[in-house]
Amino acid sequence: MSTKNKIQQSHEVTMDSTKKNEAHIEGASQIGIEVRKEADFSTWYTQVLKRSEMLEYYEEVSGCYIIRPLAYNIWQEIQNFLDASIKEMGVENTYFPMFVSQRQLEREKDHVEGFAPEVAGSSEMENPIAIRPTSETVMYPYFAKWIRTHRDLPLKVNQWCNVVRWEFKKPQPFIRTREFLWQEGHTAHFTQEEADLEVRDILELYRKVYEDLLAVPVIKGVKSEKEKFAGGLYTTTIEGFIPTTGRGIQAATSHCLGQNFSKMFDILIEDPNAPAGSDGKNAKKLYVWQNSWGLTTRSIGVMVMIHGDDKGLVLPPQVAQIQVIVIPCGLTGKTPEEEKKNVEKKVNEVVEELKSAGIRAKSDLRDTHTPGYKFNHWELRGVPLRLEIGPRDLTNKQVLSSRRDTSAKEPIPLVELKTRVSAILKTIQKDMFEKAKKIYDAHRKIVLKWEDFVPSLDDKNLVLVPWCEQEKCEDAIKERSSRSNAEQEPEDDKAPSMGAKSLCIPFEQPKNPPILEGETTCIACDAYAKRYALFGRSY
Repeated sequence: MSTKNKIQQSHEVTMDSTKKNEAHIEGASQIGIEVRKEADFSTWYTQVLKRSEMLEYYEEVSGCYIIRPLAYNIWQEIQNFLDASIKEMGVENTYFPMFVSQRQLEREKDHVEGFAPEVAGSSEMENPIAIRPTSETVMYPYFAKWIRTHRDLPLKVNQWCNVVRWEFKKPQPFIRTREFLWQEGHTAHFTQEEADLEVRDILELYRKVYEDLLAVPVIKGVKSEKEKFAGGLYTTTIEGFIPTTGRGIQAATSHCLGQNFSKMFDILIEDPNAPAGSDGKNAKKLYVWQNSWGLTTRSIGVMVMIHGDDKGLVLPPQVAQIQVIVIPCGLTGKTPEEEKKNVEKKVNEVVEELKSAGIRAKSDLRDTHTPGYKFNHWELRGVPLRLEIGPRDLTNKQVLSSRRDTSAKEPIPLVELKTRVSAILKTIQKDMFEKAKKIYDAHRKIVLKWEDFVPSLDDKNLVLVPWCEQEKCEDAIKERSSRSNAEQEPEDDKAPSMGAKSLCIPFEQPKNPPILEGETTCIACDAYAKRYALFGRSY
């Protein structure tokens, strides 16, 4: 090895050691988080998920994970809200097999091309089978059987299931995994107007999941032609933002498939406005309009990345398995036994009172651990509110509350317990969303000159730019915005690690300055701009 290479290698080792030292949290134990979120995000994220007991690595297959009860409960809260909402829209739950034959996949070449590298299956059979990457190919032959006339429309079904995306680089828990949980809705309609309306209604439900349940702000918009669902007419999306890395992340999508799939799978009805002749034959046939839409367990990872801190998880009360933890304090070896029993009795009474008000509360009466250990234990797991009760609190007829998101403490009179705790939980939910939204808003920059494009990305921003919406321009932007120092966080392999891609064309367009038709030029080429588009580096 040359002297120059040895010096370079030594410099890299020193830099790596310095970064690790800066990231390390002094005095952290192995039951807590040992690195700072801002200094070593990738390690921080892994430690938070494992040590909070949200997730365990499945050692048998790379890229697969065990979703533990703390995380699965969050998924159930999302399920409960979304399932009730789509049922109000007339959607019925169903279940289709996970296997799809090669013969069926061949019918869908244009669509499956986007998924082809990710399809898992066996080629050793006479008619090879694969595990669904998504269920259009599985479902739509049966839509063709079930839909005969306009009276069979709309057909609206949804399934809660797992899917497999096999070949990809750099798995990351919840964000990009070989197997994940999701819901996928598939509907058929008589007119495009009906389909268009449902696409927007579903996207609004997805916004509510992220903003109202997970306290995660998102931007609603439509995907570019390049980024839309393969084979679809158009794709609407909600796009999130991870401030620590400055990257966008696709949160959920709602697709209008148009008539592409109904033509592919012969999903036809007789036109009710053009009846058959006197012989009952030769009625005009119409292809139905279709939608598909889905939300996945990626939502859990996005929530953790945005709200978590150097102590661990910070859970929004709406989805927290335990909203309030009640801990006895101020007890020592010299505390009389009867006084200890009175404190523990009051702890249990407080828990039951909160439960009676619909608040998910739990006590921690373990006598093998100190109050300080218990504080750290439940902070790591993100419990939104801690209540402390000691002998002095019994005398004062109060509890001491401590918020997980801000560490703010305040006494609560026992006579006001239910109303005050309920109000604090609502405030926590609201404050968490507003804090995240303020950060997202601050990191969305309007950029009008190309020379400001990459510097804005390097400052961990997403950029809103005037854009011509041409695919060749989009490719050029990715290429021109590349950089040499690839970062450690894994990304979507459709977004090269150094380049920016279009995230969406927001429905809510900037008004200052406005896009002037035939006057405003695209940020990256000489063509006229059509709308502002949101670009960024992306997971």
